[in-house]
Amino acid sequence: MLHVEQMILDGSEHGEWVALLDAYARDPMGGGDGLQESVRQRLASAIADVPGAVVLVARWDGKGVGIATAFMGFSTFAARPLLNVHDIAVLDGWRGRGVGSALLRRLEEIARQRNCCKMTLEVLANNHVAQTAYRKSGFAPYELDPTAGGALFWQKMLS
Repeated sequence: MLHVEQMILDGSEHGEWVALLDAYARDPMGGGDGLQESVRQRLASAIADVPGAVVLVARWDGKGVGIATAFMGFSTFAARPLLNVHDIAVLDGWRGRGVGSALLRRLEEIARQRNCCKMTLEVLANNHVAQTAYRKSGFAPYELDPTAGGALFWQKMLS
C-alpha cells in the first residue's frame, strides 16, 4: 500500500531520503552522477535551515520508493506565495504505479494550505514520461503571452 509522508525537517539524519535523492541523481534524468559524499553528509541538516522547505517520501508497504522536494517562492504578479517542485523522483521499477501522482497530490495539498497561487516545476525537454505525468496533474508549459514564447529555465553556477 502506498503512503506519502512529509518529513519533519529538524536537522536529524534522514538517510532514506538522502539515499532516494542520490538514486535520482544517478538516473540519467537526474544527471547520472549521484550526489557528492560531502553533499550526502550535510544535506539533511542544510535543508532544515531552509524556511518553507517541503520534503516528502513515498513508501510502498514501508519501503521508500519516491521523493519530492519543494521550496516556497513568491509571485510578485499575484502577491502570493508559490511552491516550486525542485525534485520529484520515483525509483526505477516502481514507476507507473501512481507514486509520482500521489507525491504531486500531496504537494498540491500543502500548497493550498499555504495559500499558494501556483506550483511550478522544471522538466527536461526529452523527459516525455514526466511531462505526460505533469500534464495529467494539471501542469502546463509557462508563458505570459504566446507571442513572447515559452519560459526557459537557465542557470549560472556560483562554484
